[in-house]
Amino acid sequence: MITTFSPFPALHTDRLILRQLVASDEPEIFVLRSDPRMLEFLDIVPARTLEDVRPVMQRIAANIVDGTSVFWAIALKDSPTLIGTICLWNISVEKSTAEIGYMLHPDFQGRGYMQEALVTVLAYGFEVMQAQLIEGFCHPQHVASIRLLERNGFVRAGEVDGLAAFRRNRSVP
Repeated sequence: MITTFSPFPALHTDRLILRQLVASDEPEIFVLRSDPRMLEFLDIVPARTLEDVRPVMQRIAANIVDGTSVFWAIALKDSPTLIGTICLWNISVEKSTAEIGYMLHPDFQGRGYMQEALVTVLAYGFEVMQAQLIEGFCHPQHVASIRLLERNGFVRAGEVDGLAAFRRNRSVP
């Protein structure tokens, strides 16, 4: 399984650019990690200041370097401003697995952006990284996230630590 992300794998869809996170994304990351609408189904400590997101961004950068995750900023093609994030993380070379994670600012939800990003990242995970299994976990009441995973070939695999667990094998079209 390939876990070298240098140079960083920028990805493109019809409407989006999935690019590397940069320091100037701090304000948008702060919004994603502090807006109550974003945190409704997440078990994370809300960011209170920009300083709260800096260690998060540093950890993301370190995980990319060590090959345990690849994390994209989602931006519209006509604007560099981050509107969300998507990642493959908890990468296990031994098991050829990764976990998908994503967030999209509420102002951009319901327009198919995350669908575009997810299809592209899944293709990268299975075709480029050669993952055999990608897992997704979400709050069992997060209907939109559950629908997104199921629409993209993920199958419910029970619960783990109170979260709905989903799996998609490489062989799923």
